[in-house]
Amino acid sequence: MARYRRFEIMADTLYKQRLIRGFCHLYDGQEAIITGLEAACSYNDSIITSYRCHAHQISRGDTPANVYAELLGRQAGCSRGKGGSMHMYYKKNNFWGGNGIVGAQVPLGAGLAFAHKYKGDGGICVTMYGDGAANQGQVFEAANMAALWKLPVVFVCENNQYGMGTSVERHAFNSDFYTRGHYIPGLWIDGMDALAVKKGFEFAKEYVLQGEGRPLFVECQTYRYHGHSMSDPGISYRTREEVQNVRKGRDCIEHMRNLIIEKEWATAEELKAIEKEIRKEIDQAVKDAKASPELPVSHLTDDIYFNEVPPFIRMIDHETSLLAHEDPKV
Repeated sequence: MARYRRFEIMADTLYKQRLIRGFCHLYDGQEAIITGLEAACSYNDSIITSYRCHAHQISRGDTPANVYAELLGRQAGCSRGKGGSMHMYYKKNNFWGGNGIVGAQVPLGAGLAFAHKYKGDGGICVTMYGDGAANQGQVFEAANMAALWKLPVVFVCENNQYGMGTSVERHAFNSDFYTRGHYIPGLWIDGMDALAVKKGFEFAKEYVLQGEGRPLFVECQTYRYHGHSMSDPGISYRTREEVQNVRKGRDCIEHMRNLIIEKEWATAEELKAIEKEIRKEIDQAVKDAKASPELPVSHLTDDIYFNEVPPFIRMIDHETSLLAHEDPKV
């Protein structure tokens, strides 16, 4: 969690230095969710989320340096610097983004769960979205298909209390998001407690894999410290005191720090040493990202096709797909 927090704090600094451009949505405050989730799942399981995705990219195995490179528009990034903050992905370990359209990842997550079931590989898909996306029609369409087809998918609402600048009380008639599945059971988890998240997702994974498979709704109640994005100061619709009260009373890292010291799993000095190493790692990651070259201007239109045929056109399956260099019709 401390690693994700430090990463996002440095991203904030780089944005304010105008080294990161465009949209940028930070995850600080919510780190317990991805930490507990990854402790309960494996890389055989798929994860797909919204545009608040930096920590997820790192949790799935990419390096902080590569993620910074993508943010800075450098070639070492997962999309060679052309995707930016909202479009992370790491195919190697089943992280499928990073999606810029509100709620659009939810039906894609149902599709990923279908792929796991079709392949019989024992994997599940954790499909994550924010409370602001919970009213999207595609959430309910995907839930209906998942229930009909008995898909091993966990629909996870990361409820950080605000859909952009609108509080849950103002944008949701029913703000108990774990109950929104109606005919699909739901589970509420304290998203500020990494151990609670771990136990909750251990249950969730076991549940959705039972029998032929079945979906589950989960709400992780959490809080974001930054505004919705870097262009949002985050204090026009809430007070500074509200944010500070959460930091003092519910912060996920401080909660875990106090627990570790109380249980004598480590000393305060040992934890400070770990945090010092994390700072060094993140500082070096920024240097490495800056050292990566920008994509040449000549590559600006790569993967855009006009009056020419792409080298590969995907059909229903690989056997019927078209390769330009093999098929004279293409």
